[in-house]
Amino acid sequence: MSDHYDQVPAPAKLNLFLHVTGRRSDGYHTLQTLFTFVDYGDTLDFVRTEDGEIRQRHPLPGIPAQEDLCIRAAQLLQQAGGVRYGAVIGIDKKIPLGGGLGGGSSDAATTLLALNRLWGLGWERARLAALGLRLGADVPVFVGGHAAFAEGIGERLTPFRVPECWYLIAHPGIAIPTREIFEDPDLTRDSIPVKMCDFSAGFGRNDLQPVVVRRYPRVARLLEWLGRWGDARMTGSGACCFVPFEEASEAQSALMQMPPEYKGFIARGMNKHPLRDWV
Repeated sequence: MSDHYDQVPAPAKLNLFLHVTGRRSDGYHTLQTLFTFVDYGDTLDFVRTEDGEIRQRHPLPGIPAQEDLCIRAAQLLQQAGGVRYGAVIGIDKKIPLGGGLGGGSSDAATTLLALNRLWGLGWERARLAALGLRLGADVPVFVGGHAAFAEGIGERLTPFRVPECWYLIAHPGIAIPTREIFEDPDLTRDSIPVKMCDFSAGFGRNDLQPVVVRRYPRVARLLEWLGRWGDARMTGSGACCFVPFEEASEAQSALMQMPPEYKGFIARGMNKHPLRDWV
């Protein structure tokens, strides 16, 4: 059994559409969304320790340890598995915070998958996903390891094969609090549920997008610019937006013309998480 792992990927995700279908009595919203991974993300490394402590090698600026999803994921798995080992976790952070790309959830999922092996637990994927749901509704899709149609609060997953096109993904330079958007009184909460057989390229919308556009003109301007190139959408609750391309060269050409007030990158869609075979 290895005592460390280096260069472990935590990819970003996109919501190709996101419909809000209702609100439960506990305040959580019910959703339908289609997740795909992209070949851009954070990179983590892990060292197993004998002292039982869980710590970040270099704590993320502005994020207290008790709110760090990697630390919380490791502590949950340690407690649930009765593990005596600890871990030192390092992270090379590339996914922007508050961007709707699932960075924290992906990091947490990668932590669960890596420490499951590093600590010799041998848990099945479903058990890890159930634990991950306690950290956030997006964690199970990263643990599940496949592009998926999600329902419920995002935890009911059906694997789905998505065309692996290229995306220009752009960040407007702001972070958007998810709770603020879901609590907005003007949010659409009654989208009619769909069946996945209805899906095709360009299907649906992001019900959170109109609220974000009204509250954040910078996102509105970004979507307007991206719309020159195709069906531009926001992912998650924002602030990142994307537009698909069939060819990488087309996406790169658009990126070269991006206004300097925004930051962007090109990524390829992936149906399979790079750690899909780890469990």
